[in-house]
Amino acid sequence: MDTGDDRHENAGQDVIAVDATDTEQGLVNRLEAHTGEGIRHRAFTSLVFDRDDNVLLAQRAPEKRLWGTYWDGTVASHPTDGQSQEEATRQRLEEELGIAPSQYDDLRVTDRFEYKRYFENEGVEHEVCSVLKLTVSDPSLDPDPEEVAGLLWAPYDRLHSNPEWYRQLRLCPWFEIAMRRDTQ
Repeated sequence: MDTGDDRHENAGQDVIAVDATDTEQGLVNRLEAHTGEGIRHRAFTSLVFDRDDNVLLAQRAPEKRLWGTYWDGTVASHPTDGQSQEEATRQRLEEELGIAPSQYDDLRVTDRFEYKRYFENEGVEHEVCSVLKLTVSDPSLDPDPEEVAGLLWAPYDRLHSNPEWYRQLRLCPWFEIAMRRDTQ
């Protein structure tokens, strides 16, 4: 059945299928991994902090197939074959926000979890998601409007302790899970 999804930009990309322990199981088509019941795959969400412990939230561009206009941690994506979570984060920070590696030096993986969430009738996320954190010494940004619709620095302690105060932002599920699990 032709659903027209083969014209979607993700149709030509692959993600890394993994088991529950994040062991690679091979490559799968990115669009297939996010449709139907989904295929468990590797992902990451990265949280950028400033020196005052504010976290940079990014609103996903409205054209995003899943969770468009929702607010996310700073960047989230999927590493490519042979790419580490840190390398993938550095790449996405530069591509989406213009944040260069010279603006931080403390990039680190702080957690990993599995989750599965459906989005309306559009698709599913079934991911083993690594959480990475870093602190920028220079908060200069150059956001790509095709990726990011808005930016917001939020006091992380307040957001972490009172996420219900931020419900109007419609937070992405992986970011909410990462934040709920964070013991700082």
